[in-house]
Amino acid sequence: MNKKPTLQKIINIKNKKASYEFEFIDKFVAGLVLTGTEIKSIREGKVSLTEAFCYFRREELYIKQMHIAPYTMAASYNHDAVRERKLLLNKKELNKLQTKFAEKGLSIIPLRIFVNDRGLAKMEIALAKGKKVHDKRDSIKEKDAKRDLQRMAY
Repeated sequence: MNKKPTLQKIINIKNKKASYEFEFIDKFVAGLVLTGTEIKSIREGKVSLTEAFCYFRREELYIKQMHIAPYTMAASYNHDAVRERKLLLNKKELNKLQTKFAEKGLSIIPLRIFVNDRGLAKMEIALAKGKKVHDKRDSIKEKDAKRDLQRMAY
């Protein structure tokens, strides 16, 4: 009954710009269709989500402009760093996203990539609405106020 401790590094790569640029309406967790070298690069933490966005093609959800660096140990069968990748959601979630996405001004953006306890790469995506300039200023003020309160507490 002894469980061996795993030496697996926790992977949690966030899109830090997303909360500044967008107001989140609804969040979902989707699976990713990846090749072998892509998952190895994700486990090394070599992913960038800042330019990435999601879109629908033939009632399926894809992510574009997500950069996964080529795996350094791969010989000749490496992946393309910014190829389109399919996101896996169930039909109910896809239909809900597609109807909301059709509304003007809404986008689907990636928030973070993580590897679950089974070793599968998952992506948290959000249905979001872009913030106006004054909203961005308000969020900066709130963040500064929280930081000041934290400093006062110590």
